[in-house]
Amino acid sequence: MPATQPNAIFQKAAEMGASDVHIAVGVPVTFRVNDVLTPVTKGALTEADVKKIVRSVLGESAWKQFERDREIDVSHTVGNSVRLRVNCHFERGVPSLAARIIPNAIPTLEEVGLGDAFAPILELTEGLILFTGPAGVGKSTSMAAVIGEIRKRRSLNIVTLEDPIEFVFPREGEGVVRQRQCGEDFLTFAEALRRVLRQDPDVVMVGEMRDLETIAATLTLAETGHLVFGTLHTPNAMQTIDRIVDVFPPHQQAQVRSQLSLSLRAIVSQRLLPKEGGGLTALRELLINTAAVGHIIRENRTTELQTVLQTGTKDGMSTFEADAKRLRKEGVISADTLKLALELTAKVSKRA
Repeated sequence: MPATQPNAIFQKAAEMGASDVHIAVGVPVTFRVNDVLTPVTKGALTEADVKKIVRSVLGESAWKQFERDREIDVSHTVGNSVRLRVNCHFERGVPSLAARIIPNAIPTLEEVGLGDAFAPILELTEGLILFTGPAGVGKSTSMAAVIGEIRKRRSLNIVTLEDPIEFVFPREGEGVVRQRQCGEDFLTFAEALRRVLRQDPDVVMVGEMRDLETIAATLTLAETGHLVFGTLHTPNAMQTIDRIVDVFPPHQQAQVRSQLSLSLRAIVSQRLLPKEGGGLTALRELLINTAAVGHIIRENRTTELQTVLQTGTKDGMSTFEADAKRLRKEGVISADTLKLALELTAKVSKRA
């Protein structure tokens, strides 16, 4: 594998089952395989090496934009076999690159581990469904699986707003899928969300709810009778509600809590755990917006959500602890992994 030929690097990463590729000055080409960073070349990359790789990935036009803006997100393909979401950035004045490998096939619900508890959500025709968690835990993968399953069941007009486009939905099949990329097909998420109603959507997917304008437009869209999916970098349901509300000025927060209590349908928070025998599996917390949950959101009593999650099994809810125990019972994770998962969950809950 030539150390400065990006397509060869990315092809090798895919063959090794890597999730991410890291290219930086002063270290070897490094893959993340089963959540472990693994050097795959001898010797450290020089500034000239990294600059050559990044420039090759971006092309001249995007390279000029990168030099001006100092950071850029793009998609990249290697033939018909490997697709990547690539972030290029500067660190200590020199280029650097981090790439996420995106599977070509839309995963199934079984492959991402979404079980029977999620079945009622697949029948929804309006409202807001959020996938949350830190970067790199498979939020986009889970969301793609859900949208792919919904598409199998109903003929719909689906519009995705992404930066960049990750999973590519096939053109063939029921309904219409339009996948739009920020910077290429639209300029800002907030503006695209304001105009999407003119595109007759049934389902809208917002790649990332980054700022006040985007969050406000997403909430409004979910109130208008559309099914809306979105992602946030929050660790659990409670902090997701607080993050959405807190991004607004204090005088608007009561209204936002009311909007959210009515439009929210579910929050799927997830992390990744090592599987027995290798690989990773998703650990999830699932909050369903029942009448009790809606009341808690309106009254700004989000600390009570943990209790509702623990007692809401009959409504399809699940805590991280309960899901970890299920995974252990099914033999998906080891006893040691279960212990670590429970300890991590306790620490996150304590910080919240």
